[in-house]
Amino acid sequence: MARSEQQGLQVLSALDAAKTQWYHFTAIVVAGMGFFTDAYDLFCISLVTKLLGRIYYTDLSKPDPGTLPPGVAAAVNGVAFCGTLAGQLFFGWLGDKMGRKSVYGMTLILMVICSIGSGLSFAHTPKSVMATLCFFRFWLGFGIGGDYPLSATIMSEYANKKTRGAFIAAVFAMQGFGILAGGIVTLIISSAFRAGFHEPAYQDDRVASTGTEADFVWRIILMLGALPALLTYYWRMKMPETARYTALVAKNAKLAAADMSKVLQVELEDETEKMDELVSRGGANDFGLFSPQFARRHGLHLVGTATTWFLLDIAFYSQNLFQKDIFTSINWIPKARTMSALDEVFRISRAQTLIALCGTVPGYWFTVFLIDVVGRFAIQLMGFFMMTVFMLGLAVPYHHWTTPGNQIGFVVMYAFTFFFANFGPNATTFVVPAEIFPARLRSTCHGISAAAGKAGAMIGAFGFLYAAQDPHKPDAGYRPGIGVRNSLFVLAGVNLLGFMFTFLVPEANGKSLEEMSGEAQDNEDQARAAAVQPSTA
Repeated sequence: MARSEQQGLQVLSALDAAKTQWYHFTAIVVAGMGFFTDAYDLFCISLVTKLLGRIYYTDLSKPDPGTLPPGVAAAVNGVAFCGTLAGQLFFGWLGDKMGRKSVYGMTLILMVICSIGSGLSFAHTPKSVMATLCFFRFWLGFGIGGDYPLSATIMSEYANKKTRGAFIAAVFAMQGFGILAGGIVTLIISSAFRAGFHEPAYQDDRVASTGTEADFVWRIILMLGALPALLTYYWRMKMPETARYTALVAKNAKLAAADMSKVLQVELEDETEKMDELVSRGGANDFGLFSPQFARRHGLHLVGTATTWFLLDIAFYSQNLFQKDIFTSINWIPKARTMSALDEVFRISRAQTLIALCGTVPGYWFTVFLIDVVGRFAIQLMGFFMMTVFMLGLAVPYHHWTTPGNQIGFVVMYAFTFFFANFGPNATTFVVPAEIFPARLRSTCHGISAAAGKAGAMIGAFGFLYAAQDPHKPDAGYRPGIGVRNSLFVLAGVNLLGFMFTFLVPEANGKSLEEMSGEAQDNEDQARAAAVQPSTA
């Protein structure tokens, strides 16, 4: 069988066949620390929203401590997602235009500045504090958004064919450690402040239950998100541009060979002539994102990756952001009035840490170890199916779970939904868009898919907040909703739709990026056409 010119490029063949080596693990850590930071920054806000409500919205004449008004709660929890969606689209497009590496540092700098800015949201009134916080969290989300397409694309283009899925999934698995770190950091800080300042419960002393020192707690937690991003900036800037971008998009085979010779520690020949011939020939694979050729070849693939990510994030983020409310509703966290502000932060973070440790983190690593064995398609199908089953397992006997003595069973079932989200579509929806699109559109298409996911996250974050309200006794400022039980039924239906749309997504296991994108076949066809032309002249 004839080989394509791109298959014939030694640098790409060397990358596909390279043995797993130290550089691959370095790339996983450097790219993964961005995701560690992303998860920490996105999810730590849910640990401190109750505290923000106590500090800035408590009315001492009322029997319960203050909570964030509905609009403010939605903004504080959701504004980072708006920024993330915009960042995924913008940096995804920019990564294909300017190169992966040149854009990679911008996202980290933005994350560092805005993490610190979030903690320094000082002002005179509660409204202005929240407005400043939302401003910085929007731009924090913008930087985080860029990390999705860039990290996935860089890792896919560095990886070998055999273990590519595991490498990309390992980068994403750092998100689990970020969620876990958010819980642990909050536990440590709240414990330290509790030990230093012995505050009474709100019902015992309304003023003293939220001391002035509580204002430092949430600020420190948010600002610490800058640390991992800052520590990895130097190493990100030392990473060379990926060979696939340099060779296939920038059309500089000589530089691609030089960069990868250092990385792979092998001698690669200068293939400038071969690349010049490829460029001069043009080709069928030069179509753009909005062309009929793209729609014909990859249109359904993009619909599949975007839709499954959208549906997954509706369920995933509604669970994750508001799990503290679910814990309260099943009496796993006591009533707010029976605790001080620092006690409440401690208990919420302890619950999230337990869920992350038992359900979230293990699920990611099951995917890492099995994705190149059983394939992306099977893992995603199984994940959506099991999430549907466990959501129904929570919803059908919901009143049973809320009775005293059954709360631990609820938490176990809840942890399993997280486990199968992460040993399932939460990982695979990140991996697949980095593998199935052409090099010059890979970052853009991943950004579009990820942005669809964040649109789902916003529906989950905003929608679940309102939908889960008790139809008879909603929280102050909220309209009656459909309740937690009915919301869980809705989420089960969303997961079932995700199962069905998975059939639009192709399996990339064991295939090169050029095979999946069709670039290899295009250039094989060109090579044949070029060989025939002289004989027909």
